[in-house]
Amino acid sequence: MQRGVAIIPTAPERIRNRDSDYLYRFDSYFYHLTGFAEPEAVLILIAGGSTGDTPVAAKAILFCRDKHPERELWEGFRHGPDAAKAKFGFDEAYSYEHLDELVPKLLADQPAVFYAPGAAADWDARIMGWLNRVREQSRAGISAPTAIHDARTMLDEMRLHKDDSEIATMRRAADISAAAHIRAMRATRPGGMEYEIEAELLYEFRRRGAQYPAYWPIVASGPNACVLHYRDNNQLLNDGDLLLIDAGCELDGYASDVTRTFPVNGKFSPAQRQLYELVLEAQAAAIAATRAGASWNAPHEAAVRVLVDGFIRLGLCQGTIDQVIESEDYRRFYMHRTGHWLGLDVHDAGEYKINGNWRPLEPGMMLTVEPGCYIRPAENVPERFWNIGIRIEDDVLVTAGGCEVITTGTPKSIVDVEALIGR
Repeated sequence: MQRGVAIIPTAPERIRNRDSDYLYRFDSYFYHLTGFAEPEAVLILIAGGSTGDTPVAAKAILFCRDKHPERELWEGFRHGPDAAKAKFGFDEAYSYEHLDELVPKLLADQPAVFYAPGAAADWDARIMGWLNRVREQSRAGISAPTAIHDARTMLDEMRLHKDDSEIATMRRAADISAAAHIRAMRATRPGGMEYEIEAELLYEFRRRGAQYPAYWPIVASGPNACVLHYRDNNQLLNDGDLLLIDAGCELDGYASDVTRTFPVNGKFSPAQRQLYELVLEAQAAAIAATRAGASWNAPHEAAVRVLVDGFIRLGLCQGTIDQVIESEDYRRFYMHRTGHWLGLDVHDAGEYKINGNWRPLEPGMMLTVEPGCYIRPAENVPERFWNIGIRIEDDVLVTAGGCEVITTGTPKSIVDVEALIGR
């Protein structure tokens, strides 16, 4: 490994309005490397190696807030450097107040610095200031790093492959989200409001121990389901409409991401049934294509072929499957990708292509599989399909033998959905 120093700060606390701040959430890169959840913290990693005949030991150094009984009375517990070093296994730990004093000394005579250029202007300026302070010592024979690398390049690859502990946490998050979706389905009835269902989801997340929603829930009924990132959640639930819920919890930093679509009154209409069965078939094809050695794009390609075949049969698209795919006419009704990486972020870290080619899937990767269709009123679209939006999404772990759907606790077959909601 190349010698150098990596500087990984956590996220800052952010003001919501006046003197009220947002609920704090750490930086995902920082947390992946440390497990430390407090604000005002920086991780310094020094790669081992040698300078001439002098060996340089690898070190993990934490800078964090001091113990402060008065502030802890108002804001809660702080580990402080000594307890953080002991609990989290750092080689050294210091007060955050000593950051500007000590980091230039750690950068001295190092060949390279690794951080996230451009991620935050204040950190760009701060790190450049430290480097300039080291350069000022050149006449004393001290050299500054001459190379700057984006630490995210390596960290993204690390985060892309989940270990057993991460997978276990994501399984628990999936189970919590499944329970929340079931609660929401049971609470849905004509005459209710979208925000009432949102409240059911959030209640079940927290009741079962999740700290946050992984993203704000989408509770989209009727035509709202054709808005991909609808978040108003303030409309009436009408008899005869579908309700699309895209919601997942965050547990110990790790996200789940689940979407289900079901009839408000508990019974699919013929047109709704046709489109729902098509999306369900497309998802099954995509899941079957998710396996180690297959390309990242294979599940998307499988889903698109099934969807396009169905769109042609239902009179939504004209031509052969290959013609419709080549012309991208299907994108009027299916305009997004079939999945994304999942982990500490909902749209998690990791490249989708390597050297211009779709990367192969490998065991330990976690992704979503979420085909859909969204049909707005148009002259050349059969009216029975107007304002129907459907998406079905599960979280999938790539394994050595294929894949595992970890969100199976949420019903999605027509029989199971109607049985759960039916009155």
